Formats: sequence, structure tokens, C-alpha cells
Amino acid sequence: MYYPYNSLSTLYKSKFGAVASGESLKLRLLLHLDAKVHEAFLCIRLDGENASWHKLTPTDLIEDYRVYEIDISFDSGLYFYKFCYTSDYGEFSVTKNSEGIGVVGSEGEWWQLTCYDKDYTTPSWLKGGIIYQIFPDRFNNSGKNKADVPADRYLCENWSAEPEHRQGNGACSLGNDYFGGDILGVTEKLPYLASLGVSCIYLNPIFEAHSNHRYNTADYMKIDPLLGNEKDLEELCKKAEKLGISVVLDGVFSHTGDDSVYFNKYGRYGNGGAYKDKGSPYFNWFKFKNWPNDYHSWWGVSTLPETIEEDPSFEEYITGENGVIRHWMRKGVKGWRLDVADELPDSILDKIRFAIKAENTDGFLLGEVWEDATNKISYGVRRRYLRGRQLDSVMNYPFAEAIIKYVSGGDGKDLIKTVLSILENYPKEAVDVLMNHLGTHDTARLITRLGTKNHPNSRAEQSGFKLTDDEYRLAKAKQKLAAVIQYTLPGVPSLYYGDEAGLQGFGDPFCRGTYPWGKEDAELLEFYTWLGALRRENDVFVSGEFLPIVSGLGSLAYSRKNDRGELLIAVNRWCKDDTIEIPERFSRGEVLYGNKPFGTNLTLDAYSFAIIKI
Repeated sequence: MYYPYNSLSTLYKSKFGAVASGESLKLRLLLHLDAKVHEAFLCIRLDGENASWHKLTPTDLIEDYRVYEIDISFDSGLYFYKFCYTSDYGEFSVTKNSEGIGVVGSEGEWWQLTCYDKDYTTPSWLKGGIIYQIFPDRFNNSGKNKADVPADRYLCENWSAEPEHRQGNGACSLGNDYFGGDILGVTEKLPYLASLGVSCIYLNPIFEAHSNHRYNTADYMKIDPLLGNEKDLEELCKKAEKLGISVVLDGVFSHTGDDSVYFNKYGRYGNGGAYKDKGSPYFNWFKFKNWPNDYHSWWGVSTLPETIEEDPSFEEYITGENGVIRHWMRKGVKGWRLDVADELPDSILDKIRFAIKAENTDGFLLGEVWEDATNKISYGVRRRYLRGRQLDSVMNYPFAEAIIKYVSGGDGKDLIKTVLSILENYPKEAVDVLMNHLGTHDTARLITRLGTKNHPNSRAEQSGFKLTDDEYRLAKAKQKLAAVIQYTLPGVPSLYYGDEAGLQGFGDPFCRGTYPWGKEDAELLEFYTWLGALRRENDVFVSGEFLPIVSGLGSLAYSRKNDRGELLIAVNRWCKDDTIEIPERFSRGEVLYGNKPFGTNLTLDAYSFAIIKI
């Protein structure tokens, strides 16, 4: 049986996924002879414009189905399309059902086609690699004396203490407890990161700011004194590069801190700043409703005054010849991750990209976008992040949520459906450098999330929480399955520091505990080291195809393939053994992990997986 249309199959669409501008694409519609078709049409519209109609040419027969086809190409943009035909029985549309298959009848969803700039390229050094995200204050303390540290910070002497969750608790309050992790501490641990297969260090903000998370920037041109100085950063970049590791910084440009050289609400920086002086060079950066106390702030948080990113002086300060972006790239930084990229206007995103690529054509620009980045609408505007002239790629929240849901008891079909949706909509250049994370500084620790069914709501209840031994064992088994999927799907896995060591904790601040040096879960750490080696030793993970094979309720299997080989990855999240049928070509393959197949039958133990190479 054939469907009228299936965008996932090359029988119907000559190229899977997004297409380059000017690239020829063949679309085929299959209609049964009994439909008595007169003419068939492709109806396609560029986003925001009227639809155009293109007549399809009747060609071959496939069994009892007539093929109607068209060769067509497009300029860069976001398109939506459906099919229509006339017949003895009237006029009908062919649109997409919930499974992505074309159906005849009432008006349904149109297919999406992303057309990107033909010159779109992304950094080759990251493809096939591994990202390691570090919250700088909590990773490693070099022990070096820190100079010019503000006196109002609370410095914790116990590295193993839980982050403070209380507010209004004197100096030791939420956001004001510092553990002394620093840039030199990261440099000391470069051999450790190399052993995990890391190729990119993503640092949460390192600029001067008056909270431990440093998302309330005080001075974009100065490294926070507790973290070190410019020389320390240059040393980190140079030593990391020798190990094949690049450094990416976190850029927070949608807002600054109120306690900053730019806003200066509390007078820490003298009499200047927009809050103190209407004549300040920074005054036009901020949105005052009634100066000085009534101003726009990020999500209503008064300590985070919003910036006017379109302001020419702000744009120049961030993206100009001697601006923030270029200054730090000249110190050896390889790229930037943009905080809340969907809250930055296109104008500054374009300029940030230009600044990065002007300093290093292989520089990396990553955006924080939580949804499908090809059709995202923010502030009433359809965004063009992944068309080739803006972001290189994005944080891959759709994969993260789908993986966690699956290993927590979800349906394997839903996971595969999510993966195919992203792969269909995203340009392959963007896919190859997707940041595939399962935990970040914004989310509960992975093992905690997998080990608890009912998360306490209050920070007081979350404080001191630990999984029981039985909960931890089960959560660890699930985390291994999640990591296998994360490390083998298209894109680049991103490991949040300490997840490989079994760190626990709910959301902020508990997900930001210190790395437990000397107290790691050795089994889990060894597992992540093995996964890193698996990626290094198999180049199918650089840009290989993704081929779904099995997607059942509890078990799933897929392969990654290039012209030099193929790997089968099969996962069982059931609490009991399961047997799946695999293609015959894997029956004599090399088993890298798990059970050996018996012919085309592969038995997966409970909470287990298998990887087979041919």
C-alpha cells in the first residue's frame, strides 16, 4: 500500500529535510487510479505571502497508483505546502495528518520546507565532538589567591556544602554564596576533560557580576575577580587548543545587572550609569518609563534591567571592531552561546554573527531557543535563526525532553517522531552541531529528574534531598540509556559538569552544586568515558545519516550510517527483557556493547542497550 505523500521518504521527496537555495527538488504525489484524477497541483506559499499553484506532471505507474511529479527550486525562506487534485468526484486536498502522512479529505496541516542559504556552513571542529558545560564557580578551585574581590560576597570554605537556597539570610543568601571555582581550576582539569572526549568547553558567564550565576552582567569587558583575569583565560584557551578543545563563552545581552557599570543603581561604580545620570553614555541602552525607578526589566525582575539592543551605541559596544564579541575572541575564545537568543532582535543577531566570523571564519554561534528554531515566532516575528545568515545552531531542547520522557516510561514512537521532525526541518549543517543536552544550569540534575516522580515545590523542601539507594540505582540505569541516545543521535552531546559523576539536585540553586572531586560515582564516570571513546572511534557520528529501524512502546532501534560503515543502536527502557527484530545486515556485525543477535532477533536485557557495528 502506498500513501498519497510522505515527506520522510525519498520516493515522494527526492531529498529528506531542508534544502539549499537554488537546489532542485523533486516532489511526487501518488494517487490511486480509482480516484479518476484529472489534474494534480502543488500548492506552496512562502511564509507570510500568498500561495502559488504549480501543475504536476503525470508520469509512471507504481502498481495501481499514478505518479504526479514536479521539479522545483526555491530562494532562501520558510515555505509551507500541500497538494490538490481535481477528479470525477470533485476537488480534493492532500494534507498532513498527525503522523506526517498525506491524507485526502478535509483540510489538515501543511508540510514545512526550510530553504537555507546555499553557502551555509558550520564549524567543522565541533562535528562529531562533545560539549562540556561548566558553571565556573562550582567546577574546580585552583586555590590561587583572588584580588579585588568585593567585600559583600560570601565565600564558602566548605567545597562540599549545599548551595544556599534562602533569601534575606545575610551575606550567605541565594545567589551570593561563592565556592571559588575559577578559570585556572578549569585549566587544571583539562586532562580530565580530554579523557571524556570533550572537544568544546561551554562556560556559563565569566564577566564581572554580583551574583554567583553571573547572568546579571556588571562589566562585559572584565572577568570577574573571583574567576581570574584575561591572562588566565588566554592560558586556558591555549592549553585547551593543544588538546583539541575549544572554549565558548556565554553572552548575556538582553539585559544587564542593575548593579553594573552601565546601570549603577546602588552607586558601586561612582556617580555614572543610566540610573544615576541621564547624561550617561549608557542611558539610551535602557527602557525607562519614569526615570530612574520605573524601568523595563527582564521578565519583571528589577535587578535585570532590559537593554535596547537596537540602540546604535549598544550594538557598537557589543559587536563593533573593538566590541565585546571581538575583544574576547582575540583572547582565544572560539565562539559564543547567546542567552535567550529569542529575545534578541534580528539586527543584533546579524551583527554578532558578522563579528564572530570576521574574527574567525570557523567561530561558533549557538543560540538558546527552546522550541523548533526553524518556525519559532517571538515578539510577533517569524525568526530566521537557521537560514544560514544568523545562528550556527541552537540548544536542542526538543531532543532533551523527548529522551527524558522516553526513558521515564514514554513511547519510543514519540521519541523517533520528535527526532525526525527536527531532522526534517533543520538544515543538516545546523543538525551536525546541535547542542544535545540533557541537563543544564536551568534544569534539575538528570539523575534526580529520572529518580523522582513527585518533585517538591519549595526550595526548603528540595534542600538536602537525596535519592534512596534503590531510587539511585534505577535512575542511574535510566541515565545510562538516556546518555546512549544522547551520544548517538545526530548533533553534539553536551554534558553538564558533574552529571557524569552522579551529582544530584533539583533546579536552581541545587543543580549548581560543586563537582565532587574524589567522590564521583566511578561506574557512571567510566561509562561516560566509554561513550566519549565510542564517538571518537566512529566517524558516523560526525555527520552520518539517521535511519529509524524499530520504534515500539518500550524498545527502539536506529542506525547511524556513512559510506564507511554503520552502527545499530538499540535501547530497551522496559523493566523486563525484550526481543526486537533487526535488519539481517547486522546479524554478523561486531557487537560493541550488549547481547549478540540470534539471526535477526536481538534480545535486550531490562534497562539495557546494544550497539552493533558493520
